[in-house]
Amino acid sequence: MPKTNTKERVIDYIQNNGEVTPHDLSIYLGISPQALYRHLKQLIHSGLIHKIGLSPRVFYKISTKKEVDQDIVFSKEDMLFLEKNFYYVSPIGEGYEGLSAMKVWCKRQSLPLQKTIDDYKKTLLKYDMYKTHDRINGIEKIEQTFEDVYLDELYYFDFYAIERFEKTKLGYYLLYSKQGQSLSYMKKLVHEIKPRIERLINDRAVDGIAFTPPTVKRELQIMKLIEKECHFNLRVLRVEKLRTEIIVPQKTLSQLSDRIMNARKTMLVTEKAPFNRVLLIDDAVGSGSTLNEIAKQIKEKNSCKHVIGCAITGSFKGFEVLNEV
Repeated sequence: MPKTNTKERVIDYIQNNGEVTPHDLSIYLGISPQALYRHLKQLIHSGLIHKIGLSPRVFYKISTKKEVDQDIVFSKEDMLFLEKNFYYVSPIGEGYEGLSAMKVWCKRQSLPLQKTIDDYKKTLLKYDMYKTHDRINGIEKIEQTFEDVYLDELYYFDFYAIERFEKTKLGYYLLYSKQGQSLSYMKKLVHEIKPRIERLINDRAVDGIAFTPPTVKRELQIMKLIEKECHFNLRVLRVEKLRTEIIVPQKTLSQLSDRIMNARKTMLVTEKAPFNRVLLIDDAVGSGSTLNEIAKQIKEKNSCKHVIGCAITGSFKGFEVLNEV
C-alpha cells in the first residue's frame, strides 16, 4: 500500500535509496524546500533520520539504531527549554540542537534521557542565578584579579562551559567559529548575541563602541564579522593589534603578569575622539587583561571616562585562560 503521510513517504524513500539529498526528496514529494525542511527537522528530532555533510553537499540517512528512551513523550516545556539552551557537536563534527542534541549526548554517555534532562535543567538553573537581563556581571572578578582596574563595568552573555555538560551553546558557537573557521557558526553566533548587545547598549546609554582586534591570523575572523554586524550605527573607537615578529596569543601565557604585558604592549587605541560611554567588545574573557588594558588606554587618551567591557563568554571559576579559543 503506498504511503500517504509525508513523513512516512520521506522515510520510505530514504530506506529505498540510502543517502538522499534534499533536492531528491523535494522532487519526489512534489513539495517546496521550505515545507520539506519542516518535515525533516521533525524526523531528525524524533531520531528516525540524521543529516550528514554541510551545505551544499547535505544528505539524509535512516538512523540505524533507536535512540535511548525514544518512546518517552516529552513535555513541550522540556523541548522548548532544550531548543533554547542545549547544543552538542559530535566527535565527527555533526552539530545537534535541542532534544536531538540531548538524545545524542545521552546515547554517547549511556545516560537515561529524561533524568538527564531534569539534571540539566537543575544545573542550568544554578548557573542562571549569576545572570541578570540575560548577562553575567563580571566586574567583581576583575576587581579581585587586578590591582588597578580601568573597566567600570564588565558583562558576558554566558559561561564558556559548565559542570558535567561541558560547553554551553555559545561556547560551542564560539569554538567552531574560531578554531573550526566555520562561517555558518559565526552567523549563528552573531544571531544569538546581536540582540543582547543592543539591549546592553540601550540599558547603559552607550554612545561609542570599540572592538578588540584579532590576535591570531585566520582566514575568517569572528571579531570582524561582529564589528560589521553589531556596531548599531554608533561611532567606532579604533583599536589595533601591533605587529610583532612572533605573535604570542594571550591564551598561551600562564602568568597574569605576562598577559598584562602582552595586552599593554601589543594593543593600541589609535584615536582620541570624545565619548560618554564606550562599549568595548571581545569574544571571550580569560584573564580580562586585554579588556582592562585597552580601557586604560581609552581613559589615558581622555576619550571616555566610563568604559564597559563586554564578551560573548567567560569562565565560571576565576579567570582561567580559555585555551581552546
